[in-house]
Amino acid sequence: MAEDLYSVLGVSRSADQKEIRRAYREKARKFHPDVNKAPGAEETFKRISEAHDVLSDPETRSQYDRFGENFRQYAAADAARSSEQPRRSGGTRYTWSGGGAQSVSWEDLFGGGFGGFGRGADQTAELEITVEEAYRGGRRTVQVASPYGGAQEYTIDIPAGAVDGQRLRIAGADGQDGDLLVTLRVKDSKRYRLSGADIETDLPISPWEAALGADVSMPTPGGPVTVHVPPGSSTDRRLRLRGQGMPRRGQPGDLYARVKVVVPRTLSKKERELFEQLRDESSFDARRGS
Repeated sequence: MAEDLYSVLGVSRSADQKEIRRAYREKARKFHPDVNKAPGAEETFKRISEAHDVLSDPETRSQYDRFGENFRQYAAADAARSSEQPRRSGGTRYTWSGGGAQSVSWEDLFGGGFGGFGRGADQTAELEITVEEAYRGGRRTVQVASPYGGAQEYTIDIPAGAVDGQRLRIAGADGQDGDLLVTLRVKDSKRYRLSGADIETDLPISPWEAALGADVSMPTPGGPVTVHVPPGSSTDRRLRLRGQGMPRRGQPGDLYARVKVVVPRTLSKKERELFEQLRDESSFDARRGS
C-alpha cells in the first residue's frame, strides 16, 4: 500500500494550504536531486512532488480524501456515472503525436472496471521521452479521445532538465475538459544513459589513441565537445566532463565518457607489419595479473 500523501509531507489531514506549501518547500529542498545524492533521495523527491500536486489542488485533495490512493480511477468512474450522456462501449484511445505517433487504449494503461472518464475529470498518462528531449526540453502535442466522441488536444511543454518521474499538469482547453496529469519517463537511448542528473555515453577510440593518448571530438546532448583521452586508457575507463550532464538549477550533472577501444577488422599490409613489429618489440602482457 502506498504511503499516505499527508504523511509524505508530514502534515495532518486538517492542514491548510499554507501548511502544505511550507511542508513541501522544506522537504523538496532537503531531497532535491541537485543537493541530495543519497540512494533513494530522488524517489522520495518524486513522492513529495506527487503529494504536493494532489493536496495543493482543492479538487484533487477532496477526491483523495474521499477515495484514497486510487482516487483518480474512482473519481473518474463517479463522474462518468453522474453524466447524463450515454457511455460508449469499448476502450477509449489516445494518440501521442510528434516523435512517432501511436494509439493506446486507456484500459491498456489503467485496466478496465471503472467505466471510462466523465467530462471535467482529470486524466492521467505517462509520456516517454528521450534523454535528448529531457536535456533540451521541447514540446509535444497530445490528443486524448473522449468516451463521448471527439478529442481534446493538450500541448505539453517539456522543461529542460526534466527528470524521470516528473509530473506535469496541463490545463484543459475549457471548463468542460479536465486537466491532463502527465508523468514523464526518460528512456535511455543507444547513445546516452541517464543516472540521476548524470549522463553516460560510450567513447570509441583506436588502439593507438588508447596507448598514446589523444584529444577526440564526441557528441553530447548539448553539442560536440573535445575530450582528452590520457595515454594508457583501456576499455571501460570513465572520463568525467564536469557540468556537461543534465541541466539543473544550481549544480548541473556530469557527463561520463566510457572508453571503448575498437580494433580494425581488416588491416593493410603495412598496418599488419607495424602490429607485428609492436608484438615482437613490446614486453606488455595483457593477461598478467588478471
